[in-house]
Amino acid sequence: MFQEILAQIQNYHTIIIHRHMKPDPDALGSQVGLKEIIKHNFPDKRVLATGYNEPSLSWVAQMDEVADSDYKDALVIVTDTANTPRIDDKRYTKGAFLIKMDHHPNDDVYGDICYVDTTASSASEIICDFAQTVGLGLSDEAARLLYTGIVGDTGRFLYPATTCKTLAIASFLRQFQFDFAALSRRMDSFSLKVAKLQSYVFDHLEIDPTGAARVLLTQETLKHFDVTDAETAAIVGVPGKIDSVETWAIFVEQADGHYRVRLRSKEKVINTIAKRHDGGGHPLASGANSYSLAENEQIFQELKDLFA
Repeated sequence: MFQEILAQIQNYHTIIIHRHMKPDPDALGSQVGLKEIIKHNFPDKRVLATGYNEPSLSWVAQMDEVADSDYKDALVIVTDTANTPRIDDKRYTKGAFLIKMDHHPNDDVYGDICYVDTTASSASEIICDFAQTVGLGLSDEAARLLYTGIVGDTGRFLYPATTCKTLAIASFLRQFQFDFAALSRRMDSFSLKVAKLQSYVFDHLEIDPTGAARVLLTQETLKHFDVTDAETAAIVGVPGKIDSVETWAIFVEQADGHYRVRLRSKEKVINTIAKRHDGGGHPLASGANSYSLAENEQIFQELKDLFA
């Protein structure tokens, strides 16, 4: 299928690349990393990356200005996005041909070409695998972006999705010229206000005897620490550092009153719970949505039931 994707890239002059809303390093790394690969190998093509510019990740990449007219006769590629409601910039349907490249469970099959590899650690790993397989060269900037995405989605190579193939691709990317140490420091650091929020999470984390844990971050709490919803991503892994915690949920109240639910687990599969609550994701790392405190309780009970 990689050859089919390459053929479509060769066929189109304008290529517009999308990714998911509320981007993380892998979303941006795969999206803009692919853009840089195409530009490097096909300098005459017009390649654009579209979506919201997340301020906390401005150091990873910036988006392009994309007009409606740009979609005429354009190839559209969506990376790192499991389902269509999560695609950032709803104009993705306005192109002439659509390709999906992703590593999440393929519950929403979309696109004229749909390439999904759930064994890959990240969408960035898939993009690098694609380039290597079809013989496309990488620039230093493409390598930096893809390496950033892999490091982000593997939790610095700590998560079970890290395979020997992941490490081989990361090793390949490290051959290029970018400041690996500075990148690693940047990904492992956070602001003082996020550090204080991390302390709050430890102080307010409820741990059930089953090993299920939860914490609620209200709008009032976010305002108190002066953090945005996006910045709370920095504390998602915090409960898992406690040895007695096996699975956990972080409930983040949104401005409209519903709750964004970040679900994580060390061994038990939790994406089935996420799917029951307007979400989905990887077996051990998922997201959901809750529309009441009662639904929050239900989700937490379902986490506890995993150990019944």
